[in-house]
Amino acid sequence: MYADDVEDIAFVQGFNAARDRLWQIDLWRRRSSGELSEVFGDEWIKHDRGARLFSYRGDIDEEWEAYGPDAETIATGFANGVNAFIDQTEENSDLLPVEFKALDYEPRRWEPEDIVRMRVHAITLNVSSEVERAITFREFDEDVERVRQWLNPDDWEIEIPDGLDLDLIPEDVLDVFEAATMSHTSVSFNEDDIRNPEVLDDLSVLTNGDGSIGKDLSNESDQMNEKEEIPSASNNWVVGPELTETGRPILANDPHRAHNVPSLRYIAHISSPEFDVIGAGEPGLPGISIGHNGNTAFGLTIFYIDQQDLYVYETNPNNPNEYRYEDDWESMDVETDTFEIRDGDNQEVELKFTQHGPVIYEDPDENIAFAVRTVWTDPGTTAYFGGIGYMRAENIDEFQDAMEGELTPDMQGWGAPPENQVAADTDGNIGWFPGGRTPIRPNWDGLLPVPGDGRYEWDGYQHQSNLPREVNPDRGWIATANHFNLPDDYSVDDPPIGFEWVAPYRYQRIAEVLSEFDEENKHSLEDSTDLQTDFLSIPIRILTEALAETDPDEDRLIKARDWLTEWDAVLDADSGEAALAEVWFEKHLQEAVTIELVGKEAFNHIGTGDVRVILEAIEEPQQRFGKDPVATRNELLLSTLADALDEVEELLGEDRDEWAWGDLKKAFFEHAMSSGVDEDATEALNVGPEPMGGSGYTVWNANYNDEFQLTSGASWRMVIDVGGWDNSLAMSVPGQSGDPESPFYDNLLEMFVNGEYFPLLYTRNAVEDACTKKIELTPQATDN
Repeated sequence: MYADDVEDIAFVQGFNAARDRLWQIDLWRRRSSGELSEVFGDEWIKHDRGARLFSYRGDIDEEWEAYGPDAETIATGFANGVNAFIDQTEENSDLLPVEFKALDYEPRRWEPEDIVRMRVHAITLNVSSEVERAITFREFDEDVERVRQWLNPDDWEIEIPDGLDLDLIPEDVLDVFEAATMSHTSVSFNEDDIRNPEVLDDLSVLTNGDGSIGKDLSNESDQMNEKEEIPSASNNWVVGPELTETGRPILANDPHRAHNVPSLRYIAHISSPEFDVIGAGEPGLPGISIGHNGNTAFGLTIFYIDQQDLYVYETNPNNPNEYRYEDDWESMDVETDTFEIRDGDNQEVELKFTQHGPVIYEDPDENIAFAVRTVWTDPGTTAYFGGIGYMRAENIDEFQDAMEGELTPDMQGWGAPPENQVAADTDGNIGWFPGGRTPIRPNWDGLLPVPGDGRYEWDGYQHQSNLPREVNPDRGWIATANHFNLPDDYSVDDPPIGFEWVAPYRYQRIAEVLSEFDEENKHSLEDSTDLQTDFLSIPIRILTEALAETDPDEDRLIKARDWLTEWDAVLDADSGEAALAEVWFEKHLQEAVTIELVGKEAFNHIGTGDVRVILEAIEEPQQRFGKDPVATRNELLLSTLADALDEVEELLGEDRDEWAWGDLKKAFFEHAMSSGVDEDATEALNVGPEPMGGSGYTVWNANYNDEFQLTSGASWRMVIDVGGWDNSLAMSVPGQSGDPESPFYDNLLEMFVNGEYFPLLYTRNAVEDACTKKIELTPQATDN
């Protein structure tokens, strides 16, 4: 996409995003602004109320200033581009996506402010775990030491904040918060919602690569639509020029998010005199957050800053809209919003706020209320919109300045979600630059809720320059994978950044591979694509190494032990060993070890808990199990392996040579309307299934549910040759278009499951040589 100035290129990006994804971005905007009940009925009122509680309600001028000088211009251009395509659908109804017709409503025109008021889809932490941890402490008060190993991050000693009464925290305290922050993929429709099913009759059934029609999985179980949300994860790394075949840096990134159709990521190349940048973002957002310009490449993963707190208030028995603060009663701010309800009367709903944030729960009988403080309520924290600052960086120094907010006086730097950014420039520099608003908690650690009476207040934010960073390290490479990556010399307790890092196994595998390269054995683009699609599981390798130490007394178990221990722990789709190992680990062993460590009652409450504790118990049983720890560990391994053999034989038959992990594990992308339409329409809307390997702990991240259906993983892959831009490679899934009848709706699925890539062409000549269709946008003449 090419244009002559910033506003025009934003217009083109908005127009094209609407042309490909209008229904998706309209649904996202309604979800974030609390307008679903207007078009879908009163069943969405709870979500809408929550969304409005957490939308940005501050000064809009401060919001624009927080991102830099042309943020409002870019948002205005993008919104105008979306509206220009909506105008075309009004002139030609054939252009209107079929979902609008089936659900019987129309898209709403966009305002620039819509783009930055959307906050509830930001990935921020950790109010949910605060509540879970508090309830666990309460339920196991007399025996808390048994479960403390699941609660204490990295041996940190958790202290219950002074004045916090754990008995006051109800199990459903987060219902409004969770309704507000449900993922984009949680909006789905049943048969009653499809008001015009006949418009789907003419949908063409898209076929898989071999010409077969994808199997309908939509009715296998309601559990697929109610699956537990998996925390977002990602990988990125950058290799310096001294270790690469090209003599230039190589940067790789594959952010992991929930998988559905249309896809989360939207690929764009936006070129104007001010910037020329290519990569991926989200379809309803201008700019590029993951990609490169002509000088600098950049990629992100989540960096686990704690950006939320739950506050507990004593309320006035004589006035529930007042809460105790210091030595007085403080009044809540009470606003009344009117909600339009489809097929119903408008509803007026109260929204309440304390000085800390939105009130999400009240119990006047108990004189308590709860509110969430989150960075979302501050200017400059719209998820990923900060990318408009760094996407034009001329080198990694400018990239760092953009992350820290040093480009203009009012710019506040990267806000949310908190990120590990890696960057590389054409001068050969590589760097790691974490970013995100980091609350300063002077007198507590943020791991439990706190009283809202004034004793526990944020003391502003750390300046971004105080976060750790790394530039051109001696080892020649940098990698992050959501693991604990604070340097040894960085103080984590003055004040803490956060504690809830992801298990380190993806990073360990990345580091294992990257450490093999040196000045003699150089790293290539293909090496990076091979690593992004690597299925070796370090947790499974730990298990099979421990299994080798067992001495089973059954021939069946001896054969299974030998089979698994002679295997390389690579979870390929055609691997029978992978099928057995994953069923063993995920469905049997983790539960058994947890029960052995903390008891059945605790397991019923906390589930399998932290996988690191389980694997540490397997590796070092003396540290976790009591009497005769090795024998206990070995009995757990063998008894659960026997159960897993039974299950896999039931699923795949008794002939072990016929087993394949991909016969269980499937890549399947589900459309929000698929559970409400007939079989033919379902086949046209859904994408897949396709056999797929991997797990949540492999570098090729591929989380799955109890039905072995892929739920989340790489939403975008790129491997960038920094300076040799046209050599760069990328992959999205399942396609760029949101139109079920477009050839680009699912054309990337087969390449994705096979670990393949397409060229990420950048230079004008290369783009024009590959062009198959050109669209020219000409401004209409006006009386002005």
